[in-house]
Amino acid sequence: MRFTFFLREATRSLRRNAVPSFAAMASVLVTMLVLGVFIPMVQATTGAANEVRAKVLVDVFLKADATDAAVERVRKTLTQDTKYVGNVTYVSKAEAYAREKKQNPEAYALLGSNPLPDTFRVTPDKAGNVGKLRDELAPLTASGERTVADPAIDEVKNRRDETTKILSATKIVKLSMAFLALLLVLASILLISNTIRLSLFARRREVEVMKLVGATDWFIRWPFVIEGIIVGAIGGVMAIGLLLVGKVAFIDPLKSDFSLIAAPETLNFGVLIAVLLVASVAVSAAGSGLSLRRFLRV
Repeated sequence: MRFTFFLREATRSLRRNAVPSFAAMASVLVTMLVLGVFIPMVQATTGAANEVRAKVLVDVFLKADATDAAVERVRKTLTQDTKYVGNVTYVSKAEAYAREKKQNPEAYALLGSNPLPDTFRVTPDKAGNVGKLRDELAPLTASGERTVADPAIDEVKNRRDETTKILSATKIVKLSMAFLALLLVLASILLISNTIRLSLFARRREVEVMKLVGATDWFIRWPFVIEGIIVGAIGGVMAIGLLLVGKVAFIDPLKSDFSLIAAPETLNFGVLIAVLLVASVAVSAAGSGLSLRRFLRV
């Protein structure tokens, strides 16, 4: 009986303060939408960044006249005498030409000869050691120019610049989304707090009478707590509904074309729903608690 009383009082308060309640609900809705996009995006970009780190390579290009003996000598240098080496893969000029011709048949049809060199693709033991690995294979001289560790090596290049750009872009996306989500969470808490404050102000005479007749603080607080939870739950459910529509209408059809969207590291949608519901109720409870702590002074 008491819970139905609290629930009835909460719904009555919501009707009295329809405009601020709607504003608080809309704020929770937007916040949960951002969180619903932010969580999978962070997981997907983190997975993509880890994949990029795993593909950091140092390309060791051999001279055009390198003999088989020279190739084996360079292989031995890479696998036995060089620090920071994780994995070594040899790609012959014929293999590289066949692969590139398959990908770009029109461009390579015009070439009379194979312009590609024999190449060793070296993966460092750690992504952060790619610079050290390059310095091992092509150390700097006193004049600032690079030499090579073996005469058969023509040039040593790494892909650090491209990797750094990708990792920096994913970091910026994650930080921007996190900052936006934090701002919206704070806005939702303050709006719900203001809604509860208006409810308290509108019913301040009732609260005073209830205190005078011996009502406990929690007896007075529960309707307002339930009011905040209802506002947050409705906003969370609406956000989940919009996310579900977006998933079915836009995300699922694009999975086959965009590997980032189909990343297996992203959270299961059912688990995401549970997280968003808990988050919406938690935000609402925080807003209600803040308001009750500051303004329930009777």
